[in-house]
Amino acid sequence: MNKPEKFAPANITPADMDAERLVTYPTEAFLSKEYLEAEKRLLWPRVWQMVERESDLPNPGDWMTYNVADESIIVLRKDDGTLRAFHNVCPHRGRQLVSVPDGVHSVRGNNRKTFICGFHGWTFDLDGQNIYILDPQDWHGKLTPEMTCLSDVKVDTWGGYIYINMDPDSVSLKEWMGRAGEILDHFELAKMHYKWRQWAIYNCNWKTAIEAFLEPYHVAGTHTQLLAYGNYYALSRQYGLHSVSSYDTRAPEFQMSESSGTTRAGKGDDARRSTYELIRENYETVNYSASTETLVAAASRLVDELPEGTPPQEVIAHWMASAKRDDAARGVIWPEVPPEIMAEAGLAWGLFPNQNILHGVTFALCYRVRPYKDDPDKCVFESYALERFPEGEVPETEWVYADPTGENWGSVLAQDFSNMEFVQKGMKSSGFRGPLPNPHQEQKVINLHRNLAEFMEGRGAPNLLDV
Repeated sequence: MNKPEKFAPANITPADMDAERLVTYPTEAFLSKEYLEAEKRLLWPRVWQMVERESDLPNPGDWMTYNVADESIIVLRKDDGTLRAFHNVCPHRGRQLVSVPDGVHSVRGNNRKTFICGFHGWTFDLDGQNIYILDPQDWHGKLTPEMTCLSDVKVDTWGGYIYINMDPDSVSLKEWMGRAGEILDHFELAKMHYKWRQWAIYNCNWKTAIEAFLEPYHVAGTHTQLLAYGNYYALSRQYGLHSVSSYDTRAPEFQMSESSGTTRAGKGDDARRSTYELIRENYETVNYSASTETLVAAASRLVDELPEGTPPQEVIAHWMASAKRDDAARGVIWPEVPPEIMAEAGLAWGLFPNQNILHGVTFALCYRVRPYKDDPDKCVFESYALERFPEGEVPETEWVYADPTGENWGSVLAQDFSNMEFVQKGMKSSGFRGPLPNPHQEQKVINLHRNLAEFMEGRGAPNLLDV
């Protein structure tokens, strides 16, 4: 990368980001095998990572593996209902306790009482304690429980998610989530369930992939069909480790607590029609997610239920009240989110390092990415939709491998896929001088690299350009 002549000392500060100062950063985080190797030591063993939803381990004896880089973790539900997590490795000779072949999403099962190593039969209970060693006398009584137990991993829950952290000295998950967790708690994500969930092995770095979903700035260039229905000018803000993006509405008549997120009026003079057109188009082209059938149906009635010329604020208020009643009638109760929280909550949160949650009062569209093997040009890409469902109507879902096509993912996600691989290729060009992220609309991307550099001993740190 050809660096500008004048650089300020790395790393940038939160104040630099709040001031929307211009920055760039090197491409090594996306392209370098050495950087990927350093991630294995400095990043993944030290961060809180989402594993799965709590509903995936509902019963005692349920278990699954979570895999990232060279690490494999076993997460299980004990008889008392608590969760435990261990490194998926036998302390004897290093064999994985649960075999996890390359190219699988995870390995899981139920009714587990013990884990038995397939090499020499060493056996472990659900607390990770060794309960059987073949011929223990051969060690002359010098083996201790500390030598022969499984290596413990911290586990906690938030928002219906299971998280793990391999660092025994890490901060708590609550502290890690910070203000982002406090805001999202109002949306009661724990009461949502999978609508669908898909994954793919994709031809780009994990950071290239997650960045494609961290900002709406790309909509005008990538999802051009959506411009007929809405305006997509945006902003983003850092919240320490995490960050939020919001729609940034210039016209004062459209300013309201909901206008920063998915429930907003569309383009045009008739907000009744444009609101429906916008929400329907988004829902249908984003694989029937980022909204709900209830919200779309309620929006379709706006033109019949409200007089022409109804101000956008009243249209949105009527729409929300109508959809809330419709959901209540079918047993879906909305959380009560204060207007000031709704405004601060924005459109979507980037949760460091590898999650993105686009949220609504009854739904969420989410992404997670991870490195794939030792290849900086590949990643494990996952997307899933959450929704509130009436009791007894939660759909049965599982992770489905899906090639990145419009047929499998919907046209909008397919358009995003059409960028990711070629961003990865383009960054290798000798003519690429380095990223120039939009400091107003792409601050989530900048914040990702600012925080990565803090974990990565300064590697890839952003630098100021406006000095």
